Order: sequence, then C-alpha cells, then structure tokens
Amino acid sequence: MGKIRSSGEARFVGTTVAIVEDHAELSQNLAELFNDTPGYRCVCQCATAENALREIPRHKPDVVLMDLNLPGVSGIECIERLKAELPETQVLVLTAHEEGERIFQALQAGASGYLLKRTPPGQLIVAVKEMKEGGAPMTPEIASKVVQSFRKQSPTNQNEIAQLTPREEQILRLLSEGYIVKEIADKLAISFFTTQNHIKKIYEKLHVHSRTEAVIKYLK
Repeated sequence: MGKIRSSGEARFVGTTVAIVEDHAELSQNLAELFNDTPGYRCVCQCATAENALREIPRHKPDVVLMDLNLPGVSGIECIERLKAELPETQVLVLTAHEEGERIFQALQAGASGYLLKRTPPGQLIVAVKEMKEGGAPMTPEIASKVVQSFRKQSPTNQNEIAQLTPREEQILRLLSEGYIVKEIADKLAISFFTTQNHIKKIYEKLHVHSRTEAVIKYLK
C-alpha cells in the first residue's frame, strides 16, 4: 500500500487513522506506530474533542482511536457527534477505563470497539484492520462487561426484531456468529456495498449505532 497519483496529487491508498488523545507522548507513539506500519497512516492527532470535531471531518479517516477522558467535551459526546457527521468512520475507544457503564455509553454513542491502553502495539494494528473490515474488537473482559451492561439497560424488543426482513435477519445472525462484512458478502453471494446497506437498515430498525449493540439485542 502507498500513494497513487490522482488528478496530479498524491493520494494515500490504505487505512487512515485519526487519534484523539490528550497525553502528548502516547499520541505521538500511536501516530508513529501507524506511520511505521505499511498500509497505515495517521492523518490527524487531536488533544481535545473540540479540535477533533473540527479536524477529523476534514480528513475523513477510516478509523478513529478515541480516548474517553478528555478536557472539555467528553470522548463519549465526541463519538456521538463524529458518527452523526461521519457514519462510515469507525471509532475504536482506547482508554484506561473498563467500567461497564462507560463502555455501554461509548457503544451507544456509536463506537464499534473498545480496547485498553495497555493493548500491545501488534494487537492494536490487528484491531484497526478488523474494524475496517466490519469487526468489533474487544478484549474478553470488556466483552463480558458489555453483555452485563446491555442486559441491565437495554430490554429486549421483539417487535424491533420482527421488523427485519428475512435477509436482514440472516445478516444479523451472521454478524452474531462473528463474521465480518466481507465474509458475509461472500457467503451470501452479494456485494460488499449491498451488505453494508442491509446493515445500515438493521441499525435503523433496531435503533442502534453499532454492530455490538445490534448483536446483543438480537441474542437477547
């Protein structure tokens, strides 16, 4: 992966990442990690949510690494506002906190993955790759807390599930089994774009913002 020429300008072909982190050294380490990994580029570093809301929409990265403890506007509010403006951009929470309530709030705001800052660099690269392909990376401990939080706060609504078409329910079942978007498209012999459109409709009908929310509501 690298650059190609388009209309006389260099354009990066690969996975673009933005970092929202107020700890300068960690932010720089993360940026260097992605810039030093072939096929990845950090296009934006922001120390506050306010800066992120100004800069990230300009760059339209594939994945945003988001800290939750930010000065001023919180990371959770930042996620919600970014997802409203950039629904195709995936948000991976990278934080020191693993409280069930905060995880739940971040996922409800639109985050698709949740990892701790102590995650090894190699695993972080894999997680970003997985997110771009439609996955929802979480450590087993985080996933357990997510399930507990959704059970407490999000009652099952069978009427919402009933609104799904047979194809949408089929795709949701495959999502719940761990398949990523590309694998679902191949398995059902439909295009990646069509699969993404089905998933968007599933989210709308279930009133959720992420794969994780949709799967947990389905499994309950």
